[in-house]
Amino acid sequence: MNFFAIMSVFAFFFGSAVGSFLNVVIYRLPLGRSVVRPRSACPGCSAPIAWYDNIPIFSWVILGAKCRRCKTPISIQYPLIELLCGTLALACFMRYGVSIDTVAYFLFCAGLVAATFIDLPYQIIPDEISIGGTVLGLAVSPFTKEVGVTDAFLGAGIGFFLIAGIILAYYLIRKTEGMGMGDAKLLAMIGAFLGWQSLLFILVASSIQGLVASLVSFKLGWMKKAPPLPDPAEVEADGPLEAEDEQEVSLGQAAVPFGPFLALAALEWLFFRGDIASMYLGLLTGNGPL
Repeated sequence: MNFFAIMSVFAFFFGSAVGSFLNVVIYRLPLGRSVVRPRSACPGCSAPIAWYDNIPIFSWVILGAKCRRCKTPISIQYPLIELLCGTLALACFMRYGVSIDTVAYFLFCAGLVAATFIDLPYQIIPDEISIGGTVLGLAVSPFTKEVGVTDAFLGAGIGFFLIAGIILAYYLIRKTEGMGMGDAKLLAMIGAFLGWQSLLFILVASSIQGLVASLVSFKLGWMKKAPPLPDPAEVEADGPLEAEDEQEVSLGQAAVPFGPFLALAALEWLFFRGDIASMYLGLLTGNGPL
């Protein structure tokens, strides 16, 4: 194998290992629990998970998606997040090569994954991810090639106030909250990594994709009201929480998490910004695909 192939394999498996850690973050962070201690345990029998049963992707397959000890089913969410993170790490490496950009943007992708899979069931985005990610994006901006310091700071500030302004306007008109400040903080993080130039596309694309997904989910009967967070003291082991308390709601009553769609649009810009910019230019000059 040549150097590029070796590094590609390393990038994938490193990313999947980070995905394994993100599974812990996604489960524990909303509960206010430490993401470091104690060790991961089976949600059924609370037995600590051995290292050989915690190998990203492979352990889930080898174990037949069940705990080795008590045979409690292991959610497919675990290998999917590991596979997703491995793929994103490989994509970052293939785009940026061996560089600080690869590390920085993969960490950005990891933050988006964590924010997405926390926001989907709970409709919250922890500050540890959004604010911490914003600080990281600003800190690495002097060292990355595509986004400079000025663009990063403008992106963070404009991103935050764009959604904060929308939240305020919606509240003044409807006298109720339409979005959460977590979305504003997440767009600040996105702007810090991708620059202010990305924000128009991300806001428009996420709104369109969110609307389409909401309509489809409502039509298929998938739209639910998220259950409240459980008491951390009552949760002992690691595992996706049951959704038995979810309630069906009407389209007008539904609180659709916007964070996952912001994250999706951010990934689209990260990996396809050249194509998107070309499309914009083509539309403006009349030579676009439409």
